[in-house]
Amino acid sequence: MLIRTFGSAVYGVDAVTITVEVNVGEGNGVGYFLVGLPDNAVKESQHRIETALKNNHYKMPRQKVVINMAPADIRKEGSSYDATIAIGYLAASDQLNPDRIEKYIIMGELSLDGYLKPIKGALPIAIKAREEGFEGFILPKENAKEAAIVNNLKVYGATHIREIIEFFNGDETHLTRFEIDTRKEFEDSLALNEEDFSDVRGQENIKRALEIAAAGGHNVILIGPPGAGKTMLAKRLPSILPPLSLHEALETTKIHSVAGRLKSNSSLLYSRPFRSPHHTISDIALVGGGNIPQPGEISLAHNGVLFLDELPEFKRTVLEVMRQPLEERRVTISRAKFSIEYPASFMLVASMNPCPCGYYNHPEKECVCGSTVVQKYLSKVSGPLLDRIDIHIEVTPVNFDQLTDARKAEKSEKIRERVIKAREVQSRRFADNPSIYSNAQMSSTQVRTVCQISNIGQTLLKTAMNKLQLSARAYDRILKVARTISDLAGSEEIKTEHLAEAIQYRSLDRESWAGNG
Repeated sequence: MLIRTFGSAVYGVDAVTITVEVNVGEGNGVGYFLVGLPDNAVKESQHRIETALKNNHYKMPRQKVVINMAPADIRKEGSSYDATIAIGYLAASDQLNPDRIEKYIIMGELSLDGYLKPIKGALPIAIKAREEGFEGFILPKENAKEAAIVNNLKVYGATHIREIIEFFNGDETHLTRFEIDTRKEFEDSLALNEEDFSDVRGQENIKRALEIAAAGGHNVILIGPPGAGKTMLAKRLPSILPPLSLHEALETTKIHSVAGRLKSNSSLLYSRPFRSPHHTISDIALVGGGNIPQPGEISLAHNGVLFLDELPEFKRTVLEVMRQPLEERRVTISRAKFSIEYPASFMLVASMNPCPCGYYNHPEKECVCGSTVVQKYLSKVSGPLLDRIDIHIEVTPVNFDQLTDARKAEKSEKIRERVIKAREVQSRRFADNPSIYSNAQMSSTQVRTVCQISNIGQTLLKTAMNKLQLSARAYDRILKVARTISDLAGSEEIKTEHLAEAIQYRSLDRESWAGNG
């Protein structure tokens, strides 16, 4: 008897429906044949399925069993097809009613006693199932809340293979149906980050720079000695970013679902991601890829913040592979037979010491490094990468009086209100171009149109360009930052003071750095 069941494969952040055809009993001989480009984990399903069914008193007839996973030109990977194949096998051997099987996507890894283990990519699979008109999606209970985000699709969470079998035999009491009012849950769960700028004493100029960065989506690098508060400030940046929109939350959740980073029984991600990889990370772990391609840290930081602490300590090859994603806001991973794309629209926040000893720009402690040593240390971060970072800001330690000041600093909530207002201005400005939502994403052509400056401003910028020997890309960065400063100020035009403030956020371009002055 021939039976079709349906599973799904995830490529990039999208799913492809897999048809599992199970034929039992016809043909000569006895055997179990699995075809359709399965990997080793899928081939091993025979032993898991056979043991699980026998332990639950289902028969494994000694007949010829042929299982085809179509389309055959797509490689099937992982153990998530166990439940798909097992249900097809039982239906094809007359141990289960096959009437409704083709209306459902069925996924789940089987343990040897028949319990279901969680899978990756439940959200994109559910989205694809709804697109293709399936009535429902049956999957492990731990993933059901995640899949239930998708409306107009019946999502059932199962803990054991027996529950799925009984469901198709007419007893629906054992399967739990999950239903979520996505918009209501999303709105109820929006909350500020636990980290708050009011915890930071002093550093008002740094907070101002980070407010500008948040308002325009600009990349930032913090340069300062150890203990100046670089990491503390960076960790609080998500607390002043605008809340995720529902679309952004779904997009971000999708990536984390594919990577298997969502917690059990979780649904949407409600806060912006903050990723802080260690400096020993490999380039593949950062941008994504591998034998079985997975999203890297820059994709996991999509719609959020990627924090690289001690930037010069990262391998140069790792830093250089970030250059293209920073510009294009996506990562394309190409293989001989396929190419997949991961979104990577993130804010880069980096921190570094100004020199090996860390005290080159310390107001009190003396640097013991020679100018050549400082230059060599700074050169670990390439010029093209620094050009892609809009704001360079020096961080110096707070003095004792600021540290012991009892006055409460401004809370993140108040800063966030100003950031949201500036982002709203940008939303109206780029209403005709939905792919752009912040000043940092403007192309060079748009910069010329949007960032008009006066003759006085042009003279100021020309002087700065000549003195600091800035590249054309740095020129665009200054104009973008100046545009954001004017948006925060509620000004339609970029004034000279806005331009002057933007120019000062190019610390590493100054001649006085590294003993060149």
